[in-house]
Amino acid sequence: MKLTGAQALIKSLEMQGVEVMFGLPGGAILPVYDPIIDSPIRHILVRHEQGAGHMAEGYAQATNKPGVAMVTSGPAATNIVTPLANAYMDSTPMVVITGQVATSSIGTDAFQEADTTGITMSITKHNWLVTDASELPEVVAEAFHVATTGRPGPVLIDLPKDVSNQMMDWYWPEIVDLPGYKPNTKGHPRSIASAARMIKEASRPVFYVGGGVLKANGSAALAALVAKTGIPVVTTLMARGAFPDDHPLCLAMPGMHGNYTAVTAMQKADLLIALGARFDDRVTGKVSGFAPGAKIIHVDIDPAELGKVRKPDVPIVGDVRLVIEDLIEALDRGEAGEMPQADLEGWIRQIQAWQELNPLSYDRDPSDGSLKPQYVVETLSSLTPDGTILASGVGQHQMWASQYWRFNHPNTWVNSGGLGTMGYAIPAAIGAKVGRPDKMVWAVDGDGCFQMTAQELVTASAERIPVKIALLNNAYLGMVRQWQEMFYQERYSEVYLSPDLPDYVKWAEAMGCVAFRVESQEEVAPAIEKANEINDKPVVIEFRIDSREKVFPMVPSGASNDEIVLGPKYGGAS
Repeated sequence: MKLTGAQALIKSLEMQGVEVMFGLPGGAILPVYDPIIDSPIRHILVRHEQGAGHMAEGYAQATNKPGVAMVTSGPAATNIVTPLANAYMDSTPMVVITGQVATSSIGTDAFQEADTTGITMSITKHNWLVTDASELPEVVAEAFHVATTGRPGPVLIDLPKDVSNQMMDWYWPEIVDLPGYKPNTKGHPRSIASAARMIKEASRPVFYVGGGVLKANGSAALAALVAKTGIPVVTTLMARGAFPDDHPLCLAMPGMHGNYTAVTAMQKADLLIALGARFDDRVTGKVSGFAPGAKIIHVDIDPAELGKVRKPDVPIVGDVRLVIEDLIEALDRGEAGEMPQADLEGWIRQIQAWQELNPLSYDRDPSDGSLKPQYVVETLSSLTPDGTILASGVGQHQMWASQYWRFNHPNTWVNSGGLGTMGYAIPAAIGAKVGRPDKMVWAVDGDGCFQMTAQELVTASAERIPVKIALLNNAYLGMVRQWQEMFYQERYSEVYLSPDLPDYVKWAEAMGCVAFRVESQEEVAPAIEKANEINDKPVVIEFRIDSREKVFPMVPSGASNDEIVLGPKYGGAS
């Protein structure tokens, strides 16, 4: 069967089971947009290429399937660089297809030419510049294989326009064979046996759970391991939902804005079992002061992570779900099976005392009648169905969302962790809703983030994707303001945004959304309940929150986690 390169590309995507892609056409990719008309793949037309990338990320985070985005050459390719970098940092599987000028024009500074593979080499697992249409089926198969195996991540296929128009004989590769690319998924038995012995000997152990557990579909295995050992769990920002917040052994989020108990438990631990976590600086604080008395078991699919920040006593390279399953077996057999489990009763009592002493707290009854963002997030969490997916932008609202939402299911938290990309929430929420149309999807966004990517609500309205946005409007770049207040003697440089410019309700309505404004605590629940009932178009609720509110606890940048700042004391979180 003779096909053009463009037809072969679309057919290859169909062979990979792609059901939806996000994109924006242009000159160099135009040949590929013609066969989309005859394809069962749903194409969602975005308003900016950055939106296409973040939608693909949100889709991937909510489904654990690779997200697909397609854009043209030059500025379109550079516009999707930020989502690629974001996905690379957060190990999100994504396949991006970019148009390129004709092969004869490459290197001539042709119209809308950019060295896309060169630009993206450091922020993709791999990228391909296709120079012959006959390569396309094999390249597509390789791209999906690389994106989804080992440590997941983004890949890119750069397709010159003349290659899209070339004829080729259709085929589909039976196998994918990439010499040199053989991710190690099974942990070494001796290392696993050593880890099992250390777990049984430890009197103050903590499971340090990262986003890798979600990537590996390892939540059920983790629950079984916790049930077997009785060891408490911290879930990093990227791992929220990997272990249920409602479980008595869940300590929730550690790190710079983690809760006191999670941070302190790691500091006082004698053993940290790191599962799919990378010892990020936002978790460790000052590395030399991080968990100084703890031995380290580090499990990760990526061998480059082992010893990168903290040298482990027992390094284990492997798929974290498979390693957890083997670890459960190892605890019952061999030398570890004969060992008694150390008594953790005193450790658990100490953790419970820390929880009672310093719970998350905020002023629940402000005398000035101001609206607290924590109250908004708590109320939103309590009024949405079990399993609701929550997306967020980056900044104060992201931290409040992670702190005050109850995450009890995997793949229900969609956010930008490593790169910290403002503007992530709205397109990512759209992608998540497309991937999980059966789930209610809310996004918590800030006014700074909202102004960066709000145009994608036009996409949501046009495509009838009913996402719901809780806009926490404090009229500032809030996290920057907080740092300027705490560390720059309240010298507020270029952080004021204005509460009224733009008018968010009118803007949202102009984009086809239903919109409300909430200014008092009494209005919060009715507005959320009203939004929950609207399922045929996007909804935006602007919450006018207290601009003075800060995120606590906080470990100052460069400080040890022992120097955690708790902030004002109020009644604990419900």
